[in-house]
Amino acid sequence: MRIRLLAFASAADAVGGAEQDVELPDGSTVASLREVLAARHPALLPLLPRLAIAVAGEVARDDAALAEGVEVALLPPVSGGSGPFVRVSDAPLDVDAVAAAVAGPDCGALVLFVGTVRDRHAGRAVVRLTYSAYQPMAERRLLELAGELERLHGARVAIVHRVGTLAPGEASVVIAVAAPHRNAAYAASRECLERLKREVPVWKREHYADGSAAWREEEPLVATGPAAAAASRA
Repeated sequence: MRIRLLAFASAADAVGGAEQDVELPDGSTVASLREVLAARHPALLPLLPRLAIAVAGEVARDDAALAEGVEVALLPPVSGGSGPFVRVSDAPLDVDAVAAAVAGPDCGALVLFVGTVRDRHAGRAVVRLTYSAYQPMAERRLLELAGELERLHGARVAIVHRVGTLAPGEASVVIAVAAPHRNAAYAASRECLERLKREVPVWKREHYADGSAAWREEEPLVATGPAAAAASRA
């Protein structure tokens, strides 16, 4: 199928023009379009983690389907700034893209944490995990968490968490932290992971080789935000 691709600002520079037709396989999604563009336009790679993609005039998720003749727009961050890069995604995680979202010549340390699915838990063989999330709240809390850690540690923080069904060995979460010095980068990365498990509404269900399954509900969600801060001062 063929789509009409519009690109703006730095995205237009990276793909070589403001408008073009792009041929894609039938059944393509926004995620597969990202993969095609990354392969065809290497100059777009540093921008992709921060790039919004609109389909028919509406910003779309990566799992949105594309149709013949649809207008798709590449939208870089606007001049007001985009804040930390966070995402809850049902697509395989691109570790390099998450790292690229925070890396820069002003930072001498880049700490990358990749959490992967283990094939055993408590002596039982695990064949797959299913992650689910309250997505709007999860992405909002990830954005708040990344912003807090950036201010506290003088670092840049990117967080991407996977949802859906994952096999052993697949990445479930990627945290990238860049800072001028290694101590700040290590501290922000560790704090990010520990707080993510307590503060972000993402759930995990383990599926075992014997056919049984169980939810891993171990950390009660803690209150965060202005209301929680006010209560703690009362």
